[in-house]
Amino acid sequence: MTPLFRWSLRWHLALAFLLGALAALGLAPVGWWPVTVMAFAAIPAIFLSAQSARQAGFIGWAFGFGWFLPALVWIVEPFLVDIATHGWMAPFVLVLFSGGMALFWTAAFWAGFRIGQTSLTRIIALVLALSLAEFGRAYLLTGFPWAGVAQIWVNTNVARLLAWIGPHGLALLTMSVPFGTGYALIMAKGTRSRLLALLPAVIIFGGVLSANYASDDQTSPVTDATIRLIQPNAPQHQKWHPDYIPVFFRRSIDFTAAAPQPGQPQPDLIVWPETSIPMVFHAADPAFDVIVDAARGTPVVAGIQRIVGERLYNSLVYLDGEGNVGASYDKHHLVPFGEYIPLGDTASRFGWHGLASGEGDGFSAGPGPQLISLGPLGKALPLICYEAVFPQDVGGTHERPEFLLLITNDAWFGNYSGPYQHLAQAQMRAVEQGLPMIRVANTGISAMIDPLGRITSSLPLGKAGYVDARLPAPLPPTLYSKTGDLPLFLLLLAATLGFVGLQHRRRMIS
Repeated sequence: MTPLFRWSLRWHLALAFLLGALAALGLAPVGWWPVTVMAFAAIPAIFLSAQSARQAGFIGWAFGFGWFLPALVWIVEPFLVDIATHGWMAPFVLVLFSGGMALFWTAAFWAGFRIGQTSLTRIIALVLALSLAEFGRAYLLTGFPWAGVAQIWVNTNVARLLAWIGPHGLALLTMSVPFGTGYALIMAKGTRSRLLALLPAVIIFGGVLSANYASDDQTSPVTDATIRLIQPNAPQHQKWHPDYIPVFFRRSIDFTAAAPQPGQPQPDLIVWPETSIPMVFHAADPAFDVIVDAARGTPVVAGIQRIVGERLYNSLVYLDGEGNVGASYDKHHLVPFGEYIPLGDTASRFGWHGLASGEGDGFSAGPGPQLISLGPLGKALPLICYEAVFPQDVGGTHERPEFLLLITNDAWFGNYSGPYQHLAQAQMRAVEQGLPMIRVANTGISAMIDPLGRITSSLPLGKAGYVDARLPAPLPPTLYSKTGDLPLFLLLLAATLGFVGLQHRRRMIS
């Protein structure tokens, strides 16, 4: 195929980076998904203008870097909490991490060009390879599926497809249609042919717009239970300051003791956010007594840190109406380099101490996903912060819960994109499982999410307060909740291997 652009490689890379940055506008908090779709449709022209698989790989890296750089800009926020000590690291971490994530797309673009022999087969190979690359990003090295392509559809009715095909299936569709449209426009000759090439995309695009803006008559039934969401709004630079710890604790106690809001019954459960109890579990009995007195017989769930031997755990505790510890849960999917150092325990065996979770340096992981019983409310699947990013964790229990329960401290994510993107992923988990989610965040956004991913009650970012919300009822188990990612992964892998074999055979024949 004759290249559409006869530019130098640097201009190809600059345009690919720009398209990636534009595509990222579909993610929260902007949510301009049509821009993402159009940017994706423009990529085939640049990809097919590459003169080698190596050039295609560079184009893929530039496109991915353009996507991840604005999408992950919130990652600098933890380094700005103590800006005098760690602030200098922020830009380096953002650039290196975004560039590292873009390597997955580099491999996909390289493979797509290398596998295919014609422009059409290269586009098909690119879609398959990029879908597998996103699987790799979600699972390899503990995984990091943040800023996944499917996240552009949150708060649209298209997100309902998550219940059927999950995030990777929706990402596959999201890439296939614009890539196919872009290819058809490149190959079309003349105005009439181009209009015909656009017709399928226009029909799909119009259907998405109609579904998105049509009135949503589907309602999600609610239970009789009322849940109080507590949001103390403790900024990270103050959260553990000795002068402010009692301020935030007293604020949460006052919200817990407050009378029900007008027209609302007494709460059936009160939920505090991650690490909201400012002392470790074995020394927290005085705090538990104060909380129980304020709750006046209502059970309370709260985040706390727990020490067992020399190991430290990021935990959730359930206090029943009489003040007894009815259940607890230890976070199991930890943030690498944020909550623990990978291979730290192994390094300690060789005399490199100061990195080992087993010696109290960083958190240790709990045993894995598990349900906890919350009395009359039934069983909940607890999630702590980062765990809500992983659909495989949310669907990782044999027994189905009545609802999902997420406590988090999004103060680490700043006030721009991070909290909104974390909320969007929580909404996706609710749709995928057909379950309501209680989401309580230290600085916001705390929300009650129904099984269709809609927010029924919430507290805005950066505001201290509480809200009493009715707990939505669960929907029947979704197809995705039964299958998970494995069938789609195996199908993609088989399709890719079959396609590689077919292309190899054609090369041998020719």
